[in-house]
Amino acid sequence: MNGAIFYATRYGSTAQYADWISAATGIPAFDVSNADADPSDYDFVVIGAPVIYHKLAIRNWVRQKMPSFETRPVVFFTVAGAPAGSKLDGWIANSLPSALIQRMNHFALRGRQNPKDLSCFDRMMLIIGGLKNRDRVAGREELEGFDYMDKAGIEPIVKAIQQLQLREVAANNSH
Repeated sequence: MNGAIFYATRYGSTAQYADWISAATGIPAFDVSNADADPSDYDFVVIGAPVIYHKLAIRNWVRQKMPSFETRPVVFFTVAGAPAGSKLDGWIANSLPSALIQRMNHFALRGRQNPKDLSCFDRMMLIIGGLKNRDRVAGREELEGFDYMDKAGIEPIVKAIQQLQLREVAANNSH
């Protein structure tokens, strides 16, 4: 099976993960804001999205393009400061169609946030969020930044993609 990575990025963490996954699997990666690539041209899709203000930055693209991949396997990765868990699950549920959530294979990756790289608006929002956050560790990270980028974190995603790629090899060998 041939596949492609479609991702949105804001400050580069999701793009970095998409590049690492592309290099490890040999499938192309497309930034959805710059690419005219069509998900229907591929047997499976990998979708990557940062979480911005508790929403997935790729949610509008997914709703627009979903008919072109609704019958194809979907590997989905999120990039956030928050780890996998109920908080992230809720943000995903509020951003994506339930039909996609039920059939996608989701992987949570941790990202990077450097306050110096943020827009003035994003920085102000994080200051407010950090001061109001009941979780003091997360609040401090919102104020000071964090870097959880880890190339080793892509390994489960690479394995899932390789399994999809092997389906094509097995199908070709059975003919």
